[in-house]
Amino acid sequence: MPVIEQYVKSDGTVVRKHFRLPAGARRETAILGAIVAGVFILGNGNTTAGTGIQQEQLRLPRQQPQPQPAVVYPIKRPGWDRPAVQPTPTVSYPIVFPRPRSGR
Repeated sequence: MPVIEQYVKSDGTVVRKHFRLPAGARRETAILGAIVAGVFILGNGNTTAGTGIQQEQLRLPRQQPQPQPAVVYPIKRPGWDRPAVQPTPTVSYPIVFPRPRSGR
């Protein structure tokens, strides 16, 4: 959907920023809205599923045993107990780098 930025007409009228729909979009949107409304209206009947359940169908199925995990947590990588040596700076004074003179 294209955005039309704010502009001024030749007669001095200021036109605010707005959206412009493509040709035919209003008609297609109205048709799609009618179809969606029809599905909601006709799809929500008052019938109930599962009427006439036999007594034997009311029993719950047996639960299957849960699988045991094959991974031991926490996961430890090689060398996890020996931390790496951190680098130390070689100079103790600040280094000033030259900046371009662009005026920014």
